Amino acid sequence: MAFNHLPAGVHDALVPLSVTPVTHSVPMAENHRSDRSPTGPVSRVDPGAVLGRLASGPSRASRITHTEHVPPRAGRHAVWPDRIRAEVIAAVQRAGIEHPWAHQARAAEHALDGESVVVATGTASGKSLAYLVPVLSSLLDGSEAPNGRGATTLYLSPTKALAADQCRSVKELSHPLGNSVRPAVYDGDTPFEEREWIRQYANYVLTNPDMLHRGILPSHPRWSSFLKALKYVVIDECHTYRGVFGSHVAQVLRRLRRLCARYGSSPVFLLASATAAEPAVAARRLTGLPVVEIADDASPRGELVFALWEPPLTDLQGEKGAPVRRTATAETADLLTDLAVQGIRSVAFVRSRRGAELISVIAQERLAEVDRSLAGRVAAYRGGYLPEERRALEQALHSGELLGLSATTALELGIDVSGLDAVLISGYPGTRASLWQQAGRAGRSGQGALAVLVARDDPLDTYLVHHPEALFDRPVESTVLDPDNPYVLAPHLCAAAAEIPLTEEDLTLFGPEAEGLLPQLEAARLLRRRTKAWHWTRRERAADLTDIRGEGGRPVQVVEAGTGRLLGTVDAGSAHTSVHEGAVHLHQGRTYLVRSLDLEDSVALVEQASPSYSTVARDTTAISVLETETEIPWGDGRLCYGSVEVTNQVVSFLRRRLITGEVLGETKLDLPPRTLRTRAVWWTVTEDQLDEARINPEILGGALHAAEHASIGLLPLFATCDRWDIGGVSIPLHPDTLLPTVFVYDGHPGGAGFAERAFHTARAWLTATREAIASCECEAGCPSCIQSPKCGNGNDPLHKRGAVRLLSVLLRGAAEGEGEGPAGAAEGEEEGPPGAAEGEGEARLGADSAADGESARA
Repeated sequence: MAFNHLPAGVHDALVPLSVTPVTHSVPMAENHRSDRSPTGPVSRVDPGAVLGRLASGPSRASRITHTEHVPPRAGRHAVWPDRIRAEVIAAVQRAGIEHPWAHQARAAEHALDGESVVVATGTASGKSLAYLVPVLSSLLDGSEAPNGRGATTLYLSPTKALAADQCRSVKELSHPLGNSVRPAVYDGDTPFEEREWIRQYANYVLTNPDMLHRGILPSHPRWSSFLKALKYVVIDECHTYRGVFGSHVAQVLRRLRRLCARYGSSPVFLLASATAAEPAVAARRLTGLPVVEIADDASPRGELVFALWEPPLTDLQGEKGAPVRRTATAETADLLTDLAVQGIRSVAFVRSRRGAELISVIAQERLAEVDRSLAGRVAAYRGGYLPEERRALEQALHSGELLGLSATTALELGIDVSGLDAVLISGYPGTRASLWQQAGRAGRSGQGALAVLVARDDPLDTYLVHHPEALFDRPVESTVLDPDNPYVLAPHLCAAAAEIPLTEEDLTLFGPEAEGLLPQLEAARLLRRRTKAWHWTRRERAADLTDIRGEGGRPVQVVEAGTGRLLGTVDAGSAHTSVHEGAVHLHQGRTYLVRSLDLEDSVALVEQASPSYSTVARDTTAISVLETETEIPWGDGRLCYGSVEVTNQVVSFLRRRLITGEVLGETKLDLPPRTLRTRAVWWTVTEDQLDEARINPEILGGALHAAEHASIGLLPLFATCDRWDIGGVSIPLHPDTLLPTVFVYDGHPGGAGFAERAFHTARAWLTATREAIASCECEAGCPSCIQSPKCGNGNDPLHKRGAVRLLSVLLRGAAEGEGEGPAGAAEGEEEGPPGAAEGEGEARLGADSAADGESARA
């Protein structure tokens, strides 16, 4: 029997918590650019005092498990290189920036020397200015060419919102330069009547990798004058390009470089990243070019008070009578409410779209009880909104009209939200890099700031709030991507051949695996070799062969049945779990019930309703071993890595009462199964090891199941993944291994490097898993250690003590150094995907995009 796990329902224990208005209100800070000195008075917020007020209620102080104080830091100035145009320096000074920080001047110097460079410094350290100054100088030079466009720049952002925000900043900064700098956003929201002007006249084009892949590269003849003059390619927030998405973007950039070479240009790549391990290595893998690294942050920083916050236990009982903590959603909503009442400008980062909506709704209701005028000053921000809705929210945040925002990670990525005083992080975002990126949204004018990580009731969050050294004493993670993954590379070879026929000389650009894939593409009749080149043979567009975000098809449109109004979209991969027939769907604070889901036409019809319950899908998963690539002995057992095939099917959904989480009923669903060929790490145990661990047949399934739940929860500390990106299955007797086996697999076709990293860090990973289970104070298992709210088998069977004994014996057999390598990173939302894994979104067989808030879809 295989045990599999399911998306968590939203069953917040909304324990009322008094909100006391604070007479001391904090004036809103002016909206300054992050790299600009304030030009007027700025309110000074004492983050320690703000935290003290948050913790002043009954029992609240005990919820803070640790407080980290990050001291302020002075900045180090430099001078701009003398090759920068005087007009550009004057424009920067007019914006209030007299002198650059040392890292900004260094980056500009390398850019002017024609060297690709990655600036990997902290949030609000002025990375944008580091690349903008040399770019604007070159555009000013180019404007003196006969056609007025002797130099162009392409800016790539992972989200539409960030591109729009950057376009505003560029226009503002370059205003004194007149028409010499002509920035324009080119994405799926750009009106068609503007697109031709952009192609012909814009010299600073801001877009996203999706539009570059689907729109610009396939239409390169229409972009010929732009590409001929392309001098710089700016890649903002490049640390977000990891896993399968990053691997796709790496191949899109190679296609761009190939076309530029054909048009006679060789652009310099300027990359901006949050602080990351080995940023130059990741940047080189992404671009295929040598990249200079600048990681010495010379910018000043205000004091940061960072609190770890664990919600209290409630009187409620969960599955199998386990104790239940108050949810992070409910706790974050209370904290956001309290901050808004105090006049503290705040953003709450939430991992799921539904969570962002819920926190906003709860905060609005509670604020209305205090002061009706405050209710409208808190809102939600997530992906799936229509473009005009997103722009209105961004503007309201910029203007100060909004005091609080409940946002998905779309808002994490560099959008200038100056003047924020506090950040709430609802659940560990999966990587230390992302945690610091979100925390850095506050205090952007050098003033003090407060960050609070609110733990979810799951193994990883519980471990972290009680082991603060895992967050504050470890470096940030490396970025993992694999451009040579054949599932990634093959469609890009086809797309490249459709753009310009592929030659043997091109293959070096696409990596060592390209040559071996061409015969397979010929056999599949996708490419045909004529003389010395391979040609695309089909009528359809080659760029449509792949979705670079791994979302598995076109998005499902959510349409209101009575009016035909388009409410928004849901990624194709998550449709089975989030908009199945009977699902509860939230959109901008309103609740809808899904009447029907048409997978063929990608439409979900919904109608407004007010159900007293939430819904959570349940699935089943089977896994088979295709090839064992590596294995090492762990005592009598084995630790293995190789290729597997995963078959997943959503079979039913539960209705849970909103307040208590009580299960009201289960409804069967008839949805088609989906299969995934991917990579996995797995371990087996023998009869002798089971005897040593005192595991009898009656508790074997529960011990394996519990160990697998906890290992899925802890893996993001050791592998650069979202928990959305991984899945797992535990089986007392697997037909391929003929032994009790636990699998953890990548949720992307062909794998994404996460299972491989898990294999190389297995000893440390499973040691932390054992410790997390053993140290939990519960008696028989709870959501903080071995239970998963997404478990497709209802967390049955589970055996906590058996899991500890089993892992102890397994780890005794792990020789020092075997299955151990450099620790990786992480990123996520409740437990990942299908299988006996944590499975909302079925490990990319269907999940919200990694940048949950914004798919930046072309």
